[in-house]
Formats: sequence, C-alpha cells, structure tokens
Amino acid sequence: MTTSSTEAKRVVLDYYAQLDEGLRTGSWRDVLQRFTTDDYRWRGLHPFGEQSGAAAVADIFYQPLASAFSPLQRRPDVFLSGPNDAETDATSSSSTWVCQMGHLVGLFDHPWLDIPATGKMVFIRYAEFHRVNSGLIDESALFIDVISVMRQAGVYPLAPQTGSSHIYPGPATHDGIMTGETDPAEGVATLDLVNRMVDDLSETNRVAAETGDNRVPADVLRRSWHEDMIWSGPEGIGATYTIERYQHQHQYPFRFGLEGKTFNGHIARFAEGNYACFFGWANLTNVASGGFLGLPGSGTPADMRVVDVYRRDGDKLAENWVFIDLLHWLSMQGLDVLQRMRQQLGLEEF
Repeated sequence: MTTSSTEAKRVVLDYYAQLDEGLRTGSWRDVLQRFTTDDYRWRGLHPFGEQSGAAAVADIFYQPLASAFSPLQRRPDVFLSGPNDAETDATSSSSTWVCQMGHLVGLFDHPWLDIPATGKMVFIRYAEFHRVNSGLIDESALFIDVISVMRQAGVYPLAPQTGSSHIYPGPATHDGIMTGETDPAEGVATLDLVNRMVDDLSETNRVAAETGDNRVPADVLRRSWHEDMIWSGPEGIGATYTIERYQHQHQYPFRFGLEGKTFNGHIARFAEGNYACFFGWANLTNVASGGFLGLPGSGTPADMRVVDVYRRDGDKLAENWVFIDLLHWLSMQGLDVLQRMRQQLGLEEF
C-alpha cells in the first residue's frame, strides 16, 4: 500500500524531532534504528558515501557531526512530500518521498573532517530526501554543503566563485513548510512547469550539439522563469539574481566550461503546492574542458550529484536552490579537496 503524503510527513517530522533531541543527548543511534528499516539505504555526499543500515550512518556521519557542532539547531525553510514522478513503472504505485531543506546551526567547537573549528556559530546548509514505506524510512539522501562550512572556517579551497557567497535565505513568501494537506492541483501545476523548463533546456542542448553554439537566448528562460529570479547554487558557484546575471554568473560558465554532458535520470522527483524538488545519483556526467570553478580541463568524465528545489510564483519559477556534490565531482578527476586542505594545514604529508 502506498504511503500518503500526510502520513509520510508525520513520520519524518517525528523522526526529526527525536533525532535533534538525540543529537543533544547522545541517543541518535537509537533514533535512527527506531525510524528506519533493517535494509535502510543512506546516500551521503563525499566523503561519507553510501551506507547500509542505521548503525553505519550513526557512526560515519552523525557521530562526527555531533562531536564537532553543539548544540545543533534545525532551521528548515522548505518541507514537502509527494509521489515519486521519477518512477516510470506504470504497473506499480509510485513511492512517497519527503524533502526538507534549510540549515543546521551549531557552535563549531571541534574539527569536522579536519576543517578547523572556529568556536563560532556555523550555518550548515542541507537538503535531505526520505522515502517512507509502512511507517518507516527505508531510503534517504542527505546533501550537505561542505565547501560552505570550509569557507566559514576560513579554508575555502577553490578559486573565487562567479556568484555571490552568503547564507541563503528561504523562500521570499515564507510558505515553504507544508506540514498539512495541500491542493494536489497546485503540485501538478508546479511539476508541469518544472518539466517544461527542463524540456526547453534539453532542446537548447540538442541545438548546441548540432551548431556548436552554447549560448541560450534569454527569451528561452523567460518562458518559465520570472525576470527577477533568484538562483542559489552551491558554494564554489554561488548565488545569482535576475535572468541576465544568472546566465553570466552560472549558466554560461557551466555550459562553456563543461562538455560531453549526459543526463542519467533522477532517483526522486515530486512536487507539492508551489514547490518541486528532485535529486539524482548521479544526475549528470560531464567532462571539464577548462574554466569551470576556475580550474583547468581534466578530460575525465565525472559525475554530478545534484539537488534542485524550486518555488513557483504564478505561471513561472521564482526561486531555485541547488546543491551539487562538487567534492565528489572533483575527486573523480583526481583532486581530493579535503586531502589538499589537510596537507596545507600540516595534518598530512604531501
């Protein structure tokens, strides 16, 4: 039986309430075991990787997190649920997923991943997806912007980014946390708009492959985006405002600095109300040809694990929050950013 969105949200909200308390009291392992299945699958960004079972997740991710940051406070900006539109098997019901996006706030009193502690408050940007089945979470994916934490600690590892660097605010409308029931028609309209936007970009990619011209007419974006759109990308790329600046500060560096782009599909894609989200593992495979993130070309195919969270305003998209596992993408090209940081800090030999 398919879990309803309302029930899935209740499970995840209960899980978060008890997990957050557990991170303060040291009982996070028990909470993970109570709320997840025996074959629980967890996807974490580099360097945490994929884990199986609550005990592994508790040891590999939550133990270091709780030891480094305390007390942790959850500050969500978006919370939605829905049936998975990424599943294509028409003979079975779609699974139900939940997404929460926001920041964890804590005092950075002890090193994390060898990132030096600051003794000051740190905002840890996250987006997390959960699949709920029969009252338990059987699959999760947690995207954490590690490079943002590095910047806040004064060890930013990349070239100056093209967009703005700041603590990203939530939706301008302050309506992203949907704990109750919503009009299903609104979610359908949001997902339809996101899919049309993706179709427009796919068409421009096809034309670019034929002509060699990677530029995208601004009018193509105006079909689905408001002129004063806000695009909040991962640390290393940054945030942009308006279609014009989005194109110059992200879209063109991305399109001209990467080649051989292959779309691999999504694990989950769903919408509720004016919000939609998706993630893949990995969504994209591409080859750095030079310039992206201020780095030279590698000639090596590398995977991008990406989250997109959208807010619709009327018949167009107004805001987009994006996470990319850049540490993993760089590691596939032979650049271990965390190892290089440790070497520069004298924690490892060159």
